Amino acid sequence: MDSFSLKGKVALVTGASYGIGFSIASALGQAGAKVVFNDINQELVDSGLAAYKEAGLEAYGYVADVTNEEAVAALIKQIEEEVGTVDILVNNAGIIKRIPMVEMTAAEWRQVIDIDLTGPFIMAKAVIPAMIEKGHGKIINICSLMSELGRETVSAYAAAKGGLKMLTKNIAAEYGEHNIQCNGIGPGYIETPQTAPLRVEGHPFNNFIIDKTPAARWGTPEDLKGPSVFLASEASDFVNGHILFVDGGILASIGKQP
Repeated sequence: MDSFSLKGKVALVTGASYGIGFSIASALGQAGAKVVFNDINQELVDSGLAAYKEAGLEAYGYVADVTNEEAVAALIKQIEEEVGTVDILVNNAGIIKRIPMVEMTAAEWRQVIDIDLTGPFIMAKAVIPAMIEKGHGKIINICSLMSELGRETVSAYAAAKGGLKMLTKNIAAEYGEHNIQCNGIGPGYIETPQTAPLRVEGHPFNNFIIDKTPAARWGTPEDLKGPSVFLASEASDFVNGHILFVDGGILASIGKQP
C-alpha cells in the first residue's frame, strides 16, 4: 500500500479554505502530504488555517488570485522557498452563477470562464516546469457533472467545466512523457453549506437529486477523499487524461421510471 502514500510530497489545493477543497486537502494531508492552499483574501485564508489546525493538520495558507498570472507566479515562488516544490496541484477554486443564458451579461460569463477555466490553465502552467525538472507531477482538476451534461441557468459554468475536461486531456497528452499525470474529478451533487437550502426534506430539487442518483443520496465531501488520494499518488501513475466521476452513478442512469 506504499504506492498510496503521499509522504514527503507538497500538495497545493486552490480555494481550499472550506468545502470540497478543504476535504480534498485534508485527505492529502492525512496521506502524508504537506498541505498548501490559497484563497482570494486573508479572512478566508485565516479561517482555513484555523480549520486545518482544528483537524490536526499543519497547513500553509496564502492569499492569491488564480486568474492573475503575476500573482500566481509569485505564489509558486513563495511556496517553493517556504515549503518546497509543488508535487501535486489540485485546481479546486471556482464559482458558479445561476442565471438564464439570455439574462447573463458578457462580463458575468467571462468571470466564470476566467476563474473556472483560465485559472486552472494559469496554475498548471506555473507548476509544470518544475514538475518536468523533477521528473514527476500530479495535476487534478475539479471538473463537474456539467463537464458532460447541460442544465438550465448554468451555461457559463458548463462551458467552463467542459473546457476544463479538455484542458485535462490536453495536459495529459502534452506532458505525459515527463511522468506528469493530469486527471479530473467530477463530483456529483455534494452536501456543502451552499447546497443546504436545497437539501431540505420535501424540497423538489432534493427529491429530484435523490431520485436521479442510483445511490439514492447526496454525496459528501468525504466521498471525494479516496479518489483524490488515488489520483495524487503513485498508485495512479499510468492513469492520465481521465475524468473520475464521483456522482453516485448519475451519469450511468437515465433515472427512475415515474
